[in-house]
Amino acid sequence: MEIKQESYNEYVRQMTPANPLWKNMLRAFLTGGMICTVGQAVINWLMSAYSLDRQTAAAWNTLALILGSILLTGLNIYPKIVKWGGAGALVPITGFANSVAAPAIEYRVEGQVYGIGVKIFTIAGPVILFGILSSWALGVAYWAGQLLGWL
Repeated sequence: MEIKQESYNEYVRQMTPANPLWKNMLRAFLTGGMICTVGQAVINWLMSAYSLDRQTAAAWNTLALILGSILLTGLNIYPKIVKWGGAGALVPITGFANSVAAPAIEYRVEGQVYGIGVKIFTIAGPVILFGILSSWALGVAYWAGQLLGWL
């Protein structure tokens, strides 16, 4: 039984869900913008309320955003934000914290070692590994460049 290419292409078009690109981009923009706006508001508040310099306020803000993301993940709110906002919620540091916390929460029933310990870095593990290896390689290259007088 042979299916003609035209009928197959028509079948694929019917089965493929429509992707409202502009709507998804607007939602991602609004979600990411809101996360960044909250982050900037926290930095401004820390600088004015506690007289912190910008670098220290930014460090505390990073911790606050990570903690907030993990709490919202645990309360099953962040997945709803991700579903609505797409990449706007996944790209900032809050999305990375969610990708570490979500598998740990999902597999906690399997125990501390085989559940949380094994699954916690399922999604984030490759990102962390690549970051460590590439920073090591660039550090060695920088060191070699200094040693050879290139830098």
